[in-house]
Amino acid sequence: MTLNHEFLSFLVQAKKTTYASGSGALIEPRRMGSKDLPYKDGDYAYMDSYFGEINFIGQEIVWHQEKALWGMNYYGYTYDPIEGFPDFLFECLKQVTAEVPYRGPNHYKNDIFEYHCSWTGDLNKFQGEESIRFDDRVIFSLLFHGGNIQHV
Repeated sequence: MTLNHEFLSFLVQAKKTTYASGSGALIEPRRMGSKDLPYKDGDYAYMDSYFGEINFIGQEIVWHQEKALWGMNYYGYTYDPIEGFPDFLFECLKQVTAEVPYRGPNHYKNDIFEYHCSWTGDLNKFQGEESIRFDDRVIFSLLFHGGNIQHV
């Protein structure tokens, strides 16, 4: 299975519907203490599973016909939990596109916060970092990496 247009459309919709929505439907945790946000459409299934809130670690996996196809790991660290920051992060993550389906846009700003995201590689093997600034200082950063999953 290649990472085609159908896969990309699914991945973008899954990301927008789960964590980025700010109200994704949590299911009974599959691992002790995790927060699990599933999404399914046709032959594709997605799970965003993470631990923590202020500082957190997690993983996104996409399956096609019940076979793991693609994944991304991430670790986010909050230096200063400024009021309104989580909503701004959701706003950024909702802007994920099929062209760069990792996190949010390269740059986004509102009246209070500023978001930056950079990455290297492509959908098959990538790594990146995002940050949010408030009053010209970083209040949040996140590292991510992932790519396609191949089976023997």
